[in-house]
Amino acid sequence: MKSTKVRQPAFSGSWYPAQASECEREIRGFLEEGKKLTPPDRELVGGIVPHAGWYFSGSIACNVIQSLKNGDAPDVIVVFGMHLHPNSPCFMMPEGAWETPFGEIPVEDRLAGELAKRFAFTLETPDNFTQDNTIELQLPFIKYFFKDTKIVAVGVPPDNRSLEIGKAVVSISRQLGLQVKVIGSTDLTHYGYNYGFTSKGTGKEAVDWVRNENDRRVIDAMLALEPEQVIAEARANQNACCAGAAATAIEAGKHLGADCADTIAYATSYDKSPGDSFVGYVGIVF
Repeated sequence: MKSTKVRQPAFSGSWYPAQASECEREIRGFLEEGKKLTPPDRELVGGIVPHAGWYFSGSIACNVIQSLKNGDAPDVIVVFGMHLHPNSPCFMMPEGAWETPFGEIPVEDRLAGELAKRFAFTLETPDNFTQDNTIELQLPFIKYFFKDTKIVAVGVPPDNRSLEIGKAVVSISRQLGLQVKVIGSTDLTHYGYNYGFTSKGTGKEAVDWVRNENDRRVIDAMLALEPEQVIAEARANQNACCAGAAATAIEAGKHLGADCADTIAYATSYDKSPGDSFVGYVGIVF
């Protein structure tokens, strides 16, 4: 039975295809690229994904989410995201469903309802919400690989208080008897005149600095499963646009039993579209 409360996509047909057949064609291509990657052979409870248009970073996000099939099938996937500032409120849609080209994904309203009792959220509805690409771009992948899984999507600011939400996701899920996996959605350094960040000039030296130094610092914090350091890095060095999402996913992952993390892939938009302005992307699993 279709839900009567469905949140319609804002970015399909532009940032990713609107039709299921076209999405599947792209996903098959991403998985072919993924054959060159080496995800760890262990049970995975979560990951970090980028959220640019699929042309730029869809392959990384797709292969991280596909890797989460390694282990028990989740009843619910919690996606942390949104472009927020440290003093921003938290956001959540506690009921209804999200539309994707492959069909609806219902909200796990029991988990969302309990979170809403414990934390102060700006509660969204399928008809009244903030347009934000960070979560929506992951949903076709989630529906494709986890057909019957429900979701809870949470916008969390880059503040250590958000980590309490990550802990609560795990404890509440256990109380409800739900198997849960988590995803944090963030891009890395936004460099160049388009982003008002040109401290290392332009050209190859700037690209190398972003790849090998600035992005590397926040990636190392993610791989060390140090959520507070992820937030601190982003504040100090502008190397993650949604550090709260990544950090909260890591905190939840640790409470799910993760004790190590691995990089699946790293790239920049410069790799496909060289220019003076570009963005870094990483895929991590834990």
